[in-house]
Amino acid sequence: MIVRPVRNADLPALVDLARNAGVGTGLTSLPFNEERLAQRVAMAERSFRGEAEKADADYLFVLETDQERIVGISGLTAAVGLREPWYNYRVGLTVTASRELDLYREIPTLFLANDLTGNSELRSLFLQADHRGGLSGRLLARSRLLFLAEFRSLFADKVIAELRGVSDARARSPFWESLGRHFFRMEFRRADYLTGVGNRAFIAQLMPKFPLYSCFLSEEARAAIGHVHPHGEPALAMLRAEGFSYQGYVDIFDAGPVVECETAKIRVVRDSQTLVLAIGTPEEEAEPYLVHNRQRQDCRITAAPARVAAGTLVVDPLTARRLQLCAGAQVRAVPLVARPHGAGR
Repeated sequence: MIVRPVRNADLPALVDLARNAGVGTGLTSLPFNEERLAQRVAMAERSFRGEAEKADADYLFVLETDQERIVGISGLTAAVGLREPWYNYRVGLTVTASRELDLYREIPTLFLANDLTGNSELRSLFLQADHRGGLSGRLLARSRLLFLAEFRSLFADKVIAELRGVSDARARSPFWESLGRHFFRMEFRRADYLTGVGNRAFIAQLMPKFPLYSCFLSEEARAAIGHVHPHGEPALAMLRAEGFSYQGYVDIFDAGPVVECETAKIRVVRDSQTLVLAIGTPEEEAEPYLVHNRQRQDCRITAAPARVAAGTLVVDPLTARRLQLCAGAQVRAVPLVARPHGAGR
């Protein structure tokens, strides 16, 4: 399998992916809307050609099988919030005290904030269920980080990812039911869909600007703040392994956590290296590597067993064909997963 930039010819396959993603998956940035998807594909093509400004650049990748079937998608936005407001809640504390009454309380409080404006964002990760085993999921999720490592100047000094918050089998969000519904008077699914197709202005128009004391929310809603949906646990684990952490920001609709990491400290960015491609036999002790052909518009990234030897990355012939490279070409590579602490490079 390879990860490559999306193309206009992929639009029917993307529509199918969006349909398969279904309602209530929390994948706001992949709405089942052909017009919106066509706009994203067009912007992605401009971005890979170097024709988009940083405020608009949206790098959209697809996971393609050797039979040229598209089975997954992932995205990387260069900078959020530079064209329209980018809102999150910052979870803080309000302290009240009375010496006379011998009372002291710390009340978790939600502050509407634009603090994450300008950061790069990981988004739109979806893989068909029948391909979630093996290396496919890790390849799809981490490949965009290797692209970021290669084209560092295109992105911000910090990367964020908004994770799906807690909801039930009917896509009912307890946080939304306790808070958002009172201001928007619509179902969570509808609000989530509107943000996905680009209608963010209504957030600024309808959300309260004053701090919100969490004690006024339902117990279920309070428990959801900063917690990821069970289906999002694998994505959270992957991001943590790459150096991401939760710093107190949550989504304004379902209170899902926002995780962040300084770009230079992301494991794939920090540990990746440029090597000369060699074609041979990786041998039994070879470990899975993430390998990028170092191209932008014709980017191809794959995961395969490989070994480093004297400044070269030794891969098998199939891997070289997937990358569309010959021996002697330069690649950027990194172990697919983090090595145990203390292991050698």
